[in-house]
Amino acid sequence: MIKHYANALFLVIITSLLFGCATGQVETYTPFSPYTLEADQYEPRVDNFMVIFDQSSSMSMKYKGQKRLTIAKDFLSAMNQTLPNMKLNGALRIFGNIAGKSSVLFYGPKEYSGKEFQEALNKIERANGTSPLGAAINAARSDFNPTQGQLAVIIVSDGEEMDTTPITAAQNMKTKFGDLVCIYTVLVGNDPAGETLMKQVAAAGGCGFSVRADSFKTSGDMGDFVKNVFLAKAAKPLDSDGDGVYDDLDRCPDTPGVKVDVHGCPTDTDGDGIYDYLDKCPGTPTGFKVDAHGCSIDTDGDGVYDYLDACPGTPEGAKVNEQGCWILGGVLFDTNRWNIKPNFYPNLDAIVTVFEKNPVLNIEIRGHTDSIGNAAYNKKLSESRAKAVMDYLVKKGINPKRLSSEGFGSTLPIVGNDTKEGRAKNRRIELLPMQ
Repeated sequence: MIKHYANALFLVIITSLLFGCATGQVETYTPFSPYTLEADQYEPRVDNFMVIFDQSSSMSMKYKGQKRLTIAKDFLSAMNQTLPNMKLNGALRIFGNIAGKSSVLFYGPKEYSGKEFQEALNKIERANGTSPLGAAINAARSDFNPTQGQLAVIIVSDGEEMDTTPITAAQNMKTKFGDLVCIYTVLVGNDPAGETLMKQVAAAGGCGFSVRADSFKTSGDMGDFVKNVFLAKAAKPLDSDGDGVYDDLDRCPDTPGVKVDVHGCPTDTDGDGIYDYLDKCPGTPTGFKVDAHGCSIDTDGDGVYDYLDACPGTPEGAKVNEQGCWILGGVLFDTNRWNIKPNFYPNLDAIVTVFEKNPVLNIEIRGHTDSIGNAAYNKKLSESRAKAVMDYLVKKGINPKRLSSEGFGSTLPIVGNDTKEGRAKNRRIELLPMQ
């Protein structure tokens, strides 16, 4: 598993409210709480790594309240804890003045062990001596050989009190290893000359980069560093649920045998909020309510689904047409007449029954005609027919305050007027429930 850090910041600076030597700025490092990432999504980018660590006297100087040596050790400790448990060889070489030697191989080369690498780091206790980085790089050329595969060289130093020897040494290492080596430098502190030197050393490797230790603000920063230096995306990304979307892109894992979108989530083709594999009524228009099975609902219970209902809110017991509008069935009037024929009285009596079932119901009676005749005449005719229906209902005991009437002539046809059947449908009375 690949471990990252859940802490928001590697470095927490606590600033006193008072100023002075005793109450100035104090810097402390928070403990790390690693979390895991699926390692099988990655494969090693390198076979070996070499850390070259600066233990010279300048590393005893403070930067932002902490000894540079401590900052360097904490950086490498974080890297060590973030490294995946994968098979590779590691080594740690230090330079400065170590028992009279300018550079010493402190750990490895050997099969990498996070525990043993950390134990070696812990033994580095004080900074001493000059800064023979070039000599350390030259010595590191013999610690590994090209037959051992890809090599990552990580140099952690403040870059101070050095000449150009490290650049030449890095170039010589590149000559020996060629494309098998990449050099990465980590600057501790902010010395401009040191930063320039560290960048030039990294550039000599041709494929590495240079960073500053204080640029690592979040757990993700160290995670990115480890990925860029040690890891590559696995050649065959995993698709654990077999839905065709790789795990690192799959927002909805565990969807086997289900059609999914590019994010690995079940599709909802008709956009009704019910996934296709659960939808028993595919093709429902977007924007209308459906039940748990994805089927259209009929809110007012008139037998017409909401997405087809041009007249929602029909009262209980009312007869409706294909559009869901409450109408009086049949043609109630003779041509050019508005008196109601006795054989249609039962249709009007059914309206009275609806009123009895819905005591708070108020309606507007709307009269309509076909397109035969001029507009003014049809308007007046439709008004007279609507008024005749209202008068009938009043005679049947419906409170006139619950009724109103209006004529629309031929302006609102429900079908075309080019056939006899179409004109018959347009000569109608509609009843509109009112709030």
